[in-house]
Formats: sequence, structure tokens, C-alpha cells
Amino acid sequence: MNDAKRFFLLGAAVIGMGVILGTLLWWKLAPPSRLALIDRPGDSGLKQYGAVPDFKLTERSGIDVNLGQLYGKIWIADFIYTTCTDTCPLQTAAMSKLQKQFAGRSNVQFVSISVDPERDTPQVLGTYADKHEADRQRWYFLTGQRDQVIKLIRDGFHLSVAALPDSAEGNGMIPHSPRFVLIDQRAQIRGYYDSREMEGLARLRNDIETLLKG
Repeated sequence: MNDAKRFFLLGAAVIGMGVILGTLLWWKLAPPSRLALIDRPGDSGLKQYGAVPDFKLTERSGIDVNLGQLYGKIWIADFIYTTCTDTCPLQTAAMSKLQKQFAGRSNVQFVSISVDPERDTPQVLGTYADKHEADRQRWYFLTGQRDQVIKLIRDGFHLSVAALPDSAEGNGMIPHSPRFVLIDQRAQIRGYYDSREMEGLARLRNDIETLLKG
């Protein structure tokens, strides 16, 4: 074997070993998916994604709402802001439809949390909620301190949201997850559903019915 070929084979072996070691190191150090770690079957056949942590936010009525007031109920959460022209109108329309579909089930609650709390005051949320005929007892619109809301969405619901609007002029977009979250009577997250997909919304309705039967 000549020196050039030997050098080529040695170089290839070194590169191959580097790739293998790099992959092993990535597997060891890369942060695991949070949902993958806590995803496990529930008694109803639905998965569980961990518990929603305690929180206290202000409802459009001006009354504080905490996790304890939702305990014992099946509830659906989403994340919006009133000046949004992207997914929020679709989310709110879908939530309004769910409110009508489950109008006779008093133990099903709806919760919309603003990702733009500085502008979405209780008064602003109240006007927005009235526009969409939101039942004051069944559909909460919540706001609070920005850092508190961001932490709850990211660490509590395991969803993405921008910390600040894209524009400081007051009309910037706020990137956030368009997913609905289903929470059971023990504050356990049981499912995520893309509000832009009819299939996802149909699955959400079926899963609500499953929890109601449980």
C-alpha cells in the first residue's frame, strides 16, 4: 500500500471516529424534549404531559383567577392577543364554536390568555370577549405581568411565545403557539391541538368527550 493511500485511509478513519464521538456527545449533552420526558398514558387512554403549575392572573371582570378555581373542571386553554391578525381570530372563532357545542356541560371551561398583557388590559379583553359573545362564567380572558405570562406559557404549558413584540411601535406581531391545550380535572395536560387544522379540532372535541365520560 503506497503512502498516499495509507494517508487517505487514516484520514477517513479519523474523520469517521470524530463523527461517531460527536454524535455520542450530542446524545449525551443535548437537552431532551420536555414533552417526551413526561409523556405517558393516562387512565382514559389519553396521554399526560404533566401538570399545569399554580398561577394567578386577572380576568376581564377584574377578578383574580388561579388554578384552584379551575380544579375539578375540564378546561381548554389558548393564547391570543386582541390586535392579532394572524391565527388569533381563527383561534377565538374555534373557541366560540366549542363554547356553543359544550354549552350544556357546566364542568367544561374555556380560558384565553393574552400574550400582550400591557395592551390587553381587563377592559380591552372585556370588549374583545363581548364581541365574540363569550360567556362570562364559562370563558375566561386572562392577563397579567408579562414575565409571569411568558413563564407560564413556556414552563407551564410547554409552548413557544415571543418575549416581546417584533415592533416597538405598538402594532408589532407577537409570535406564539396557535395550539389549544386540553387540561383535565386534576390540572393534568392531556393533549395539544393545532387550531388551524380541522382534524386537530375534531380530535379535541372527541378528547373532551372522552374526559367527560371518565
